[in-house]
Amino acid sequence: MPVEFIGFINSRSHSEIIPATGPTVNPHYIETAAKIHENGGFDRALVAFHSDSPESILIAQHAAAAAPDLGLLIAHRPGFNAPTIAARQFATLDHLTRGRVAVHIITGGSDVELQADGDHTTKAQRYARTSEYLDIVRKEWSETTPFSYKGAFYDVRGARASVHPYRESGIPVYFGGSSEEAIAVAGQHADVYALWGETYEQVSQTVARVRAAAARHGRSPRFSLSLRPILAATEEEAWARADRILETARALQQQTGYVRSAEIPNEGSRRLLAAAAQGRRLDQRLWTGIAELTGAKGNSTSLVGTPEQVADALLDYYRLGISTFLIRGFDPLPDAYEYGRDLIPLVRERIAREDARNTPHAA
Repeated sequence: MPVEFIGFINSRSHSEIIPATGPTVNPHYIETAAKIHENGGFDRALVAFHSDSPESILIAQHAAAAAPDLGLLIAHRPGFNAPTIAARQFATLDHLTRGRVAVHIITGGSDVELQADGDHTTKAQRYARTSEYLDIVRKEWSETTPFSYKGAFYDVRGARASVHPYRESGIPVYFGGSSEEAIAVAGQHADVYALWGETYEQVSQTVARVRAAAARHGRSPRFSLSLRPILAATEEEAWARADRILETARALQQQTGYVRSAEIPNEGSRRLLAAAAQGRRLDQRLWTGIAELTGAKGNSTSLVGTPEQVADALLDYYRLGISTFLIRGFDPLPDAYEYGRDLIPLVRERIAREDARNTPHAA
């Protein structure tokens, strides 16, 4: 099956080992990141969302203008815009970019973070609201005559959009969340279900859970895995680089803000920390050092090794059902360049060979 690579575009340079400096929105940085990803052969780049972050749709629009062949994956939190308005915003940008938009639905696991935007719902309420929200978004994208929708959270009457997605296939919906409520909604709505970088065993279990939830709706989503590859010319050098990253991240925690909280608010982070409790090195290449240090604040596990070794590990995940890899580095721009030069071509080559071996040939 086709493999997809997604990178990451922030509004400025910032990571666990790089304290944020300069303007919060740095147009030159956004442009440079977009061009590096485009030139490196990435299919898309993620623009993240948080209660204190710059607006993801606007950052994505600027990146799309700078890199006319790069797709965008725009993180979006349901419940803060009307779903009909959000649907038209994404469809409009999809036309302006000639079909390069995808949406990553982030419902939100932390009650404290959502309260900063005035949302005081429970997690169960948020996922129920997300399901209604996506019902309406898809109707706004597809219906050609006025429609109405009555749910517990939304009461839409006579809605009709004059703008629909650029492609007949629509705008892909990516979906994150590991709780039982999230899995149920993912099964109903996700085109691509996104996991953080877990062990082979954990990934197999989650893929099976989501497939079972989706089968109840006659659906078959694809799967994405998020990782932070650490590459070097030799395996020894790669592990030494991982150790330096951990030392730097620990020394700079107060400056970068990646400080472990007493409460771990979401199931995805708890799953990464459960993996970290088994050790820092799992399945040969999976490294949990940063996840353990930061309390698994988002995408925080790594594959460590030479480009060939990491490519082989990604192929193992592909065999478990993963067809999208969201990869970003601790030194964002140099790492993205390195992935495009050294890693992505190897993975595409290995997967093409794997698919050729598994494809029956006509006599």
